[in-house]
Amino acid sequence: MEFASIEREIHVQASPEVVFEVVSRPEHLKEWWPDDISLDSSAPGASGELIWGDEANPRANVVAMTVVESDPPRRFAFRWTHATDEEAEVGNSLLVVFELTPTSSGTSLRMTETGFREMGWEAAVLEAAYVDHVQGWDHFIPRLRTYADSLVASS
Repeated sequence: MEFASIEREIHVQASPEVVFEVVSRPEHLKEWWPDDISLDSSAPGASGELIWGDEANPRANVVAMTVVESDPPRRFAFRWTHATDEEAEVGNSLLVVFELTPTSSGTSLRMTETGFREMGWEAAVLEAAYVDHVQGWDHFIPRLRTYADSLVASS
């Protein structure tokens, strides 16, 4: 394995406008991905935190994120995993890109996460981080689809 990128593609029965909101707005993101999120804006340059935890420790895992591109309703990209006191860039963060393409019955959503090899990790750390993210996206991408589809069903 080269541990360079993770790609997932799904079909969502919602319009690109709805799916864009689901992948870019904090009130929607926390319904399918983190337990909580602090992000003031989904505009390029906005920064915040993705938060996972449990009842005993609601902030067990806090990860910085920075929006790098927002082109509604086609593309949303952010960098994450950088230290909260650092500016996100190649070599200290991973890049997640959501590309949305309209279809006759909704939206084709393609998610790509890159930057693993550029982090400078030793081989074992690189492999563990990559496998962890593969497992994470395998869990969360279906939740994204279920959540977005539920928005259409309830409207």
